[in-house]
Amino acid sequence: MSLYKIRVAGLEDILQQDVIDLKFLRDFCFYGIPDCSGLRSLCWKLMLGYLGPKKDTWSATLAKKRELYKQFIEEMVVPPGDGIQDRSVCVDHPLSDGAESNWNTFFKDNEVLLQIDKDVRRLCPDISFFQQATEFPCESVVSHNRERKLHIRVAPTTLSSANVERKGLGVTKINLITKRAIESYEAMDEGQEAHWEVVERILFLYAKLNPGQGYVQGMNEIIGPIYYVLASDPNLEYRKHAEADCFFCFTALMGEIRDFFIKTLDESVDGIKGMMAKLSNMLREKDLEVWTRLKDQELYPQYYSFRWLTLLLSQEFPLPDVLRIWDSVFADEKRYNFLVKVCCAMIMLLREQILENDFANNVKLLQNFPPMDIKVVLKKATSLD
Repeated sequence: MSLYKIRVAGLEDILQQDVIDLKFLRDFCFYGIPDCSGLRSLCWKLMLGYLGPKKDTWSATLAKKRELYKQFIEEMVVPPGDGIQDRSVCVDHPLSDGAESNWNTFFKDNEVLLQIDKDVRRLCPDISFFQQATEFPCESVVSHNRERKLHIRVAPTTLSSANVERKGLGVTKINLITKRAIESYEAMDEGQEAHWEVVERILFLYAKLNPGQGYVQGMNEIIGPIYYVLASDPNLEYRKHAEADCFFCFTALMGEIRDFFIKTLDESVDGIKGMMAKLSNMLREKDLEVWTRLKDQELYPQYYSFRWLTLLLSQEFPLPDVLRIWDSVFADEKRYNFLVKVCCAMIMLLREQILENDFANNVKLLQNFPPMDIKVVLKKATSLD
């Protein structure tokens, strides 16, 4: 029996228990989740806390969460007045600017929606998945008038190729996505939805339900891999509810990394500046020569590692490699300490080039990480204890 089949059998054995040993599961998944039978989809749900360790609670949890998500759609996606049979009854006027006006909120939401729409239309253009039609379009959206499709509410505009941009952040658009081509993601025919349209709805609802944070550019890169894994699950029932399940998994993950996206928390230990400081300190400890070279060139971590850390390396590697990295990141009990190790390993594996290059070439090198075997990167990161 091959090592791969042994690992599949081992993981299936863990998941067959009535009560999942989460520590045992994490230890196993840290070294990679076999890419078959929907194992990654289920393990991520467990490691992100969407499902509890007791299997007999799963059905009730999923039913409750999915019904709740359905309510969110009805309350927050459906335009004001949609569904009112008696048009002579005017509860709210589209031109009202009152604080309590649903229409006023509707038009303000469109400002957020415009940014989300731009971002999801360029989500993972190196694969065709997000441009394809989902098997399970949201019935309450596609079976009614087109106004329930969010992208109809905002006029498409020219898409920028800049990546992370946070509200109030001093340094914005500091990197360009050179490996991504500008794509025009077309909407599906009536009665259908593309996967990017589903992701747009999830992000819009997240922004509505988290007004203190709202939507921040870059969140699309965090939700993309999660949705891809859940919407590709071979289990028909799980795949059917990928949208709702993705919303809650994404919400759970954002609960852990939201400090990366909130400027007022930048100075906290778990804020983005704190994470970059951990990376710099680790590099100084593990490879003083490289650290000194970057310091002498005044090539500060924010020039390259801001994107690495904030987006969990989702733009530095092909999607299959990102999924493998996230297996280890989600499995690690200390979570984002391992992410820092991966980033440190990436720099150390480029040491010869860094020591030879001038400032300009090193900036280019680190902002456009070269293709590399992910096994080599993870092995190096694991050794940094």
